[in-house]
Amino acid sequence: MSIAKTTKTHPYHIVDVFASSVLGGNPLAVVMDADDLSITVMQAISREFNLSETTFLMRPETAGGADWKLRSFTGAGVEVGGTGHNALGAWWLLGHLGLLPAGQREFTQEIGGRDLPVEVLKGKDGITVTMDQAPAEGRAVLSDLDALALGLGVSRDDIGIGNVPVQTVYTGTAHLLVPMRSRSVIANVEPDVRRLRDILATVGAEGIYLFSLDPKDRSMTAHARFFNPTAGIVEDPATGSAAGPLAWQLAKYGYADANAPVRIIQGVEMDRPSVIRIELDGDFIRLSGGAVLAASGELFV
Repeated sequence: MSIAKTTKTHPYHIVDVFASSVLGGNPLAVVMDADDLSITVMQAISREFNLSETTFLMRPETAGGADWKLRSFTGAGVEVGGTGHNALGAWWLLGHLGLLPAGQREFTQEIGGRDLPVEVLKGKDGITVTMDQAPAEGRAVLSDLDALALGLGVSRDDIGIGNVPVQTVYTGTAHLLVPMRSRSVIANVEPDVRRLRDILATVGAEGIYLFSLDPKDRSMTAHARFFNPTAGIVEDPATGSAAGPLAWQLAKYGYADANAPVRIIQGVEMDRPSVIRIELDGDFIRLSGGAVLAASGELFV
């Protein structure tokens, strides 16, 4: 078998985001110097890595003075525009590789057609990235909970916490937030991909975020799992674009302190525990965390 000649190599790195050690958190592939890659090639590369998401770093295009442009695709080749582990991991990597100006901590990223602020802070415990999401918007509320229970393989009584609605919330990407009775119920769900995809379409949501308020570690606010049949993600071990909306919703309904950091644990059922930290200022959400470098190499495309 012959290998086609290539004219350029693209360095890539895999980082485990929201993890304190390698092989935890959410693995993200980051491809450097991606300006010359077409969408078709970026989609093919993302399928090659077959991770929840692959992010491509390139020069910014908007007039607002962004420092970097990011584009992210799922393992199924679907582009996503939210700011979660896909963006946080890329900025952590830029800091880790020394590609950010010394002494500068505030930056702007172009992602999903928006310019959003990012802070990269190097401290004694390593690099912490903090970034803004788009202002939270509460959208459609799902009323057919019997259909949802069928799609999750649970009882109708397993869905619901007090007055918290089953609702789509948008902060750059729209996800359906589903309160569940307990983390044991969440651990035993059996998602029906076809049914869930149809349900998500009715409320304008991309993924579904299940959460309970009984995390094993009581320093956490909530325990969560994420499925995204719309974008081809079977399950995601850490989803910042859903955790931010959840923190906002919990504060709105009195289940989280809006004046203190909200910490959500996810990925336990995948043996990739991930801690996501969120700060709130009304409808404005700031996501923060770190990462670890797991692998590096070159792409020949």
